[in-house]
Amino acid sequence: MGSIQFHEKIISIQDHLFHFALMLTTNREDAFDLLQDTTLRALDNQEKYVNDNNFSAWTVTIMRNIFINNYRKEILNQNYFDTSADYYQLNLLQNSGYSSPEDIYMEKEINAAIRQLEPFVKIPFCLCLEGYTYDEISEKMEVPIGTVKSRISIARQELQRKLEGAQ
Repeated sequence: MGSIQFHEKIISIQDHLFHFALMLTTNREDAFDLLQDTTLRALDNQEKYVNDNNFSAWTVTIMRNIFINNYRKEILNQNYFDTSADYYQLNLLQNSGYSSPEDIYMEKEINAAIRQLEPFVKIPFCLCLEGYTYDEISEKMEVPIGTVKSRISIARQELQRKLEGAQ
């Protein structure tokens, strides 16, 4: 198919393409944009059209693909803003940077329970809380890594028993 014939075919189906674009977008301006994008894409890929194919179906497929790609881009780029006035759902104490009295009391109980631990389990447990890895604790205490893991596990179990009893 020659270039002139291709242009004539694409011009002849503009109304059909516009109605399909309007059905996809439900907005006249978006439909015109989609029609323009489809026409440009068809003209750019004129050499890919095989003459014995249905020209209208080929251009409708191009339009549908452009619409789907644009929709996916739009979904990925959307930012959601909650404009509701449901301020009562906010946990202001948690977001204020201040601890509640219950949190302060619980923290004191946890610290007291940790202080009561035996030194052989308290030291590796406190090092673990400070962010040291099991390997680093093992090197620092000069004990096998399995011993470190075991002692930390014992400390956790003792703390859990003590704190459950405190409630």
